[in-house]
Parts: sequence; C-alpha cells; structure tokens
Amino acid sequence: MARYTGPKNRLSRREGIDLGLKTVGSKSHASYLRRANIPPGQHGAKGKRKVSGYGQQLREKQKVKRMYGVLERQFRKTFERAKQWKGNTGEKLLEFMERRLDNVLYRASLAPTRASARQFVNHGHVTVDGAKVTIPSFLVDKDQVITMKSKSLEIPAVRKLLEDKTIKVPEWVERKGPFIKIVRLPERSDVGEDISEQLIVEYYSR
Repeated sequence: MARYTGPKNRLSRREGIDLGLKTVGSKSHASYLRRANIPPGQHGAKGKRKVSGYGQQLREKQKVKRMYGVLERQFRKTFERAKQWKGNTGEKLLEFMERRLDNVLYRASLAPTRASARQFVNHGHVTVDGAKVTIPSFLVDKDQVITMKSKSLEIPAVRKLLEDKTIKVPEWVERKGPFIKIVRLPERSDVGEDISEQLIVEYYSR
C-alpha cells in the first residue's frame, strides 16, 4: 500500500498547523512547535507569497488529506462518494473521514497518532463488534463497539493512553477502558480543526 514516508513535520509546517502527525510531547513534536510558522525549504518564511484562489483550494485539500493520512486517489474517491449524498457535500466528506476506523482509534485516544492507529488496524490488533478488521478506511456505524485485542493493550503507547485519566474524547464516541462505542455519527461541529471544507468542494468541482 502506497503511503507518504518523508518527514512529517515538513507536512505540518507546509500547511501552517499541527496535523497531529507526531505524538504530543515527543521531541519531534516539540521541534515542530518551535518552527510551526516557518514554511519548509531553504528560504523558509522568505518564500511566502500571495496565494491565488486555486492555491487556497489546493492547500485546503492537501491539509485535510494529510491530516487524515490518506493519498489523493482515496481522498478523491471519498469525495465522490460524499457528492452522491443529499445535503452538504463538504460536511459529508468530513463525516466519512471521521468515521474511518483509524481515525476513531485516534479520536478515542487508543492510539497516539492516526499513523499508529492505521498500523494497529493493518496488523490485526483491532476488532469491531468482536470481528477482526484490518482495513483502516473501514467506516464505523452507530452502536458499533471497537476495541483492541487483550495482548495489543500491552503495547507501551496504548497502555500509556489507557492510564491517562485526563484524556477527553469527542461526544460522538464513548470510551470505557479499551472499549469504544459509537453513540452517534459525527457532525460538522465535532471536527475541532480549522477546516474550510467548501474550498475542497470548489477544488474538485473545477
């Protein structure tokens, strides 16, 4: 499966926000925060210039795509699926991205990053309603229960998150220990990141 293998901090700096690609508290995350407002490249901030309307649309699409850790083909496919539904296409796109199994693990704090969540799913650590699921893009539904196999709960990063009593999860999921229940489908207001989904709709509607 194709995936981005380059420096992750570079992606966050290119978009100008923390995309959640690094574990909070890690040295690499701290390094990103120190240079968050400086674009990547030899000339850094000197390379800034006025962005066209198309450029804004492209950057928003790239930002969201990188945030959820998917490549262009899969993101475009998800957009085309969202376009088939009645209502706001941009909001439906974000709903589909939030419902991805790897994102649910990340949002419910059973994985420090979406990349690690995707790895947990790929390696067979995760079950949905008792059945093993190895597809990170699997869309969860209301009332489904997600958890990790008992042996997988001993993974240091997972154990650390389970022991953290200060973690807050989104209102559309409920977590009790290692068990996650989808109490309702995610809504636009549940996505806390600064996203202008209409720009993405405009980009793909050109």
